[in-house]
Amino acid sequence: MGAQLRVYKRRIQAVTATKKITKAMEMIAASRIVKAQRKVAASMPYATELTRAVTAVATGSNTKHPLTTETEAPARAAVLLLTSDRGLAGGYSSNAIKAAERLRERLAAEGKEVDTYIVGRKGVAYYGFRERKVSESWTGFTDSPEYSDAKKIAEPLIASIQKDTAEGGVDELHIVFTEFVSMMTQNAVDGRMLPLSLDKTEEESTEKGEILPLFEFEPSAEDVLDALLPRYVESRIYNALLQAAASEHAARRRAMKSATDNAGDLIKSLSRLANAARQAEITQEISEIVGGAGALADASAGSDK
Repeated sequence: MGAQLRVYKRRIQAVTATKKITKAMEMIAASRIVKAQRKVAASMPYATELTRAVTAVATGSNTKHPLTTETEAPARAAVLLLTSDRGLAGGYSSNAIKAAERLRERLAAEGKEVDTYIVGRKGVAYYGFRERKVSESWTGFTDSPEYSDAKKIAEPLIASIQKDTAEGGVDELHIVFTEFVSMMTQNAVDGRMLPLSLDKTEEESTEKGEILPLFEFEPSAEDVLDALLPRYVESRIYNALLQAAASEHAARRRAMKSATDNAGDLIKSLSRLANAARQAEITQEISEIVGGAGALADASAGSDK
């Protein structure tokens, strides 16, 4: 019994230490969510207005720019997947990877080849383990991205869509990330960044009662698009990175809270087993003492006769 009690005590100590770690990680993630939410909110007006400006330039001129013009028969697409650098965040990265796999299957069904770009060690490890080709990857900043990170990611993507497919370029640019809805809800979504869907943007503006302004362009609409569209891609990627970071913190907080609660339940269960083992040990010791006293009494009575 003594050995069994020691086993329970060691397990309780180990689970208690783990509970302290998960509780600390939960509190750290909770403190980072607020900051991440503020960054997401701060980035939204810039991204929205930049999208409107690009749309206004594209619709207010007769310029057929390669970044806003639909290809008649697109043959190749690039997919940017945003995952996390660290684990212990529940199904955060796996949900994003599943969404990317569904998008990949849909594009393949349309007859398009897919070039994959990945942000985050989890996505890189997933594709590396399966020996799948990755065009380019970036790691080390998923929990706290900066605009410079988005700019670094956007450069090869913009370069690829400006090339002909015969030279290794792509016709479309898609992004897969985890959208932050609330503290309890984060959804893995995919969207097409380029070519810009002008009809959809005009429809959204009409629903909001907005009127897209008319401009005169100097030196030309094409030059304006050349300057604006890279900023548009950077802003879209930056906003997605910020939403993904907020989602990662929220998912980690939820996972760590669940782990902390489970550790507390396990400690209670082990404490009950330890108490039962201690009671059984005490009962056995009392029985041995009573049995020994009875044996001595019987021996003394026999000697008196």
